[in-house]
Amino acid sequence: MAPSAPENASHNAALLSSSGVGGDVSSAAQKSRVTIIGSGNWGSVASKLIASNTIKLASFHDEVRMWVFEEKLPSGEKLTEVINRTNENVKYLPGIKLGKNVVADPDLENAVRDANMLVFVTPHQFMEGICKRLVGKVKEGSQAISLIKGMEVKMEGPCMISSLISEQLGVNCCVLMGANIANEIAVEKFSEATVGYRENREIAEKWVQLFNTPYFMVTAVQDVEGVELCGTLKNVVALAAGFVDGLEMGNNTKAAIMRIGLREMRAFSKILFPTVKDNTFFESCGVADLITTCLGGRNRRVAEAFAKSGGKRSFDELEAEMLQGQKLQGVSTAREVYEVLSNRGWLELFPLFAAVHEISSGRLPPSAIVEYGEHKPNFSAVEGAAQYFSS
Repeated sequence: MAPSAPENASHNAALLSSSGVGGDVSSAAQKSRVTIIGSGNWGSVASKLIASNTIKLASFHDEVRMWVFEEKLPSGEKLTEVINRTNENVKYLPGIKLGKNVVADPDLENAVRDANMLVFVTPHQFMEGICKRLVGKVKEGSQAISLIKGMEVKMEGPCMISSLISEQLGVNCCVLMGANIANEIAVEKFSEATVGYRENREIAEKWVQLFNTPYFMVTAVQDVEGVELCGTLKNVVALAAGFVDGLEMGNNTKAAIMRIGLREMRAFSKILFPTVKDNTFFESCGVADLITTCLGGRNRRVAEAFAKSGGKRSFDELEAEMLQGQKLQGVSTAREVYEVLSNRGWLELFPLFAAVHEISSGRLPPSAIVEYGEHKPNFSAVEGAAQYFSS
């Protein structure tokens, strides 16, 4: 029987190695292998970026594995088979070639088996289950990076996705966030991104090297939580911007919502993690990502439709209708943020964040997005918190 596409790609790579192409055995052993865990719109774009670099850089194996949650297409074919035959994710990124060195793999364990650089890019609500499946399956000494916007809320408090990955899999995890609307990057329109790292600048630079292209400019900052929270919280503000658009409140109102949202993003981040740096909010992951998401992201677009319906159509219904299988992050993140605020008695400190959840859950009408402003935040609710709201 003929080998499957993933097996065939691996077989070809082995032949190249044994024939001396691409360096000797010792140098091949030292090369990094990359696997992307996730294959939606952004995951597919990430695979295109990475594949364009691994094929050029001597320190990486050419092949990039991409784990695909298997789906049957209307044609009856499996999504992985179509990706490997056409070099295109016809469901989530149609019309864009990923690179001939991208191999779609429906087997999660097999996809990560040989990799020592793991790129996580799935909806955040699936990450706990994915990590549980990968415990004991990841190579020792592997490095990870999360492109995921969101967090898990546990009894002991919020857990960032990078921390979840590090704790469950025993690997160092950086993050990459930025003003990155995937479809624009897919057609190579200029964009920027920010890698957040903890201590090892060398590892951060390796991630920069892996993602950076002439049209995708990547920089590194030593602030994992700051970078990750920017990418997470901006989706909540984008919902508020969408409500404003749906109600046709105008650009002045939208600008005010974005400014207040950035203020609450900074305050929330610094109350939870005092090490978060102010400068991070001026990187691509901060104000730039907030602007682009509030102008053109899917959370804004679906929130606009929600407001136009007067809140009568649910986000689940609109997501299914408008996003062709993609997932919203803002609604679940707003709920998770609200849980943190409620559990810690901080709701009065974050009136915009609180209002977004109460609107998206149907407790308040969309028009309440501006009415919350009548209630002045009670800064004394959290000792010393006022400093995070000052200029």
